[in-house]
Amino acid sequence: MLELRNVSGGYGHAPVVRNVSLRMDKGETVALLGPNGAGKTTLLAALSGILPQRSGLVRLDGTDLAGLPSHRIVERGLVQVPEGRHVFAPLSVEDNLRLGSVALARRGKARADEQFDFVYGLFPRLAERRRQLAGTLSGGEQQMVAIGRALMSAPGMLLLDEPFLGLAPRVVDEIRAALDRLRAQGLTMLLVEQKLDIALPFTQRAYVLLKGRIAMTADSAVLARRDDLAQLYFDLARQEQPA
Repeated sequence: MLELRNVSGGYGHAPVVRNVSLRMDKGETVALLGPNGAGKTTLLAALSGILPQRSGLVRLDGTDLAGLPSHRIVERGLVQVPEGRHVFAPLSVEDNLRLGSVALARRGKARADEQFDFVYGLFPRLAERRRQLAGTLSGGEQQMVAIGRALMSAPGMLLLDEPFLGLAPRVVDEIRAALDRLRAQGLTMLLVEQKLDIALPFTQRAYVLLKGRIAMTADSAVLARRDDLAQLYFDLARQEQPA
């Protein structure tokens, strides 16, 4: 489904991520873990085509995405839900969702209408608030809009950048239940998260990113049983320091 080989990139002269390689199969839910500043969001920007400087191989379903602009990458089925939601505050919930359906609408109005029904079925609260301005929603509802907007293109793979950040436990459970439904339907998902207790129970495999490099790859269940889980990032960083 997704293959990264020696992906590097950044915003200035020095790369933020360096020679990152990972692989995901269709239908997998994989965690990309790491502390703040590890380069997780930068790597997603490289996958989404919004990073100004990037190199290496990014292949989705056998198609090389290198050099493609963001909207072409979305058309090929790879869509990102950004950290911080970034809804269009002056627009209604429905208009926010409609912006995500541009690529799908080219296949016909009926196809886009089907996707509206799908998103509203996944998040009934958005259906109730479809005419409400997105900027007046709660943080959890805005996160639902951000995820729903990404789903409006009917993606094959979803990149989720810390989707539970700053949300109340009840809302986390509600969004988690929606993501569980998507996973059961076979959607491939890459979850970026720094909190292991949130990411590991939800995913099958995990990559740990430290200082722009992959420091560990493991099955999520195996990683969750480590005795040093509470200080994993510190222990891995210490192991990488030169003697």
